[in-house]
Amino acid sequence: MTSATATQTPTTGATAAKAGRRPLTAGRVVLYVFVTLTALVWLFPVVWAVLSSFRDYNYTSVHGYASLGGFTIQNYVHAWEQGEFTRHFLNSLIITVPAVLLTLFLASCVAFVVARYSFRFNLILLGLFTAANLLPQQALLIPLFRAYRSIPLPLWMSDSGQLLDSYWGLILVNVAFQTGFCTFVLSNYMKALPHEMYEAARVDGASVPVQFFRITLPLCRPALAALATLQVTWIYNEFYWATVLMQSGDKFPITSSLSNLRGQFFTDYNLLSAGSILVAIPVLIVFFLLQKQFVAGLTLGSTKG
Repeated sequence: MTSATATQTPTTGATAAKAGRRPLTAGRVVLYVFVTLTALVWLFPVVWAVLSSFRDYNYTSVHGYASLGGFTIQNYVHAWEQGEFTRHFLNSLIITVPAVLLTLFLASCVAFVVARYSFRFNLILLGLFTAANLLPQQALLIPLFRAYRSIPLPLWMSDSGQLLDSYWGLILVNVAFQTGFCTFVLSNYMKALPHEMYEAARVDGASVPVQFFRITLPLCRPALAALATLQVTWIYNEFYWATVLMQSGDKFPITSSLSNLRGQFFTDYNLLSAGSILVAIPVLIVFFLLQKQFVAGLTLGSTKG
């Protein structure tokens, strides 16, 4: 290699890099500014809540929220104690984990049948499960409340002796409303799996349960992780049915317990901000733990050519 060639190579690489760089036009500047402002608008309430949660109410009531000072961690201690978060976090765990697992399992079963078998009522079955997401939940308030009040349960399942005011009631209502969406997503995901793989499995003598548990579910792990993240977020943050179907305060999930931080005559918003941050932490942990699978499930097929 000559010296001329050696000196030409870096210059050529730099020229290629410059050629590959897109020019900065007025439209791109406007796009960058718009994206930056949008991100700041979305982040401002979160940053404001975090900042307020570390400030003393007496200080901010005198100096205002625009001032600096009065920082303390006592808001988190008082929010945990006053809101009885230990008990209500446990209630949310009892409701969310079974509801998410049962929703994903039932949706997987229905999606497998819809995606792998062709019969006359295939699309009708999928439409029935999806229709639950199109019906306003408030329209079912009165009939569902009366049904829950009339359905008895053994005392070892519910200390109220009925489906009303029991964990089972909240689990069932969340499963009923979330199964349709999960079925729709998983059925489309399973239809993309190669049919040749199932034909080879049938030739090898694999039964339908084996095809479902040992072939389909492992391949659907990205979609299941993405749905699990969404379902944990939705069911964990569910507030409407918890306040309607629960009558005992010690059974309320964590989102309903935030009302304990509101005073009768005034509300300490710094204390409420600290409680809101504590409530949001479990969802953030689940998202970061499943972040890789969540992104893989959402972007599947985006690079298929």
